Amino acid sequence: MDHGQARQGTEPGTGPVTAHDWDERVDRASQKLPDWAQRAVRWLREPARFPVRLLAAILLMLGGVFSILPVLGLWMLPLGLALLAQDVPALKVPMEKSARWIERQWRRWRGRSAA
Repeated sequence: MDHGQARQGTEPGTGPVTAHDWDERVDRASQKLPDWAQRAVRWLREPARFPVRLLAAILLMLGGVFSILPVLGLWMLPLGLALLAQDVPALKVPMEKSARWIERQWRRWRGRSAA
């Protein structure tokens, strides 16, 4: 049984949202990456890498703001926020809530397109 299910006693994505839920989501997502990317994410999430994370988060968010330019895109903004959430616990719950909302919208959209 998934630890989130055991902790909440319900299906994942229901019940109160916690910062731990966001950390579990990041862990699950990083497990789906290739080995080299998993190592990079683990390295970046180490506490000693705070300056690197902060710089990368700022650059990603700036790139998201200037998404009108080539190569830069709006995808950079949430990625920067996700990276910043590693060090700003107050961001973890809103990030988890946003991820759950996106998943619900995605399931609803996919359900409509299948009909």
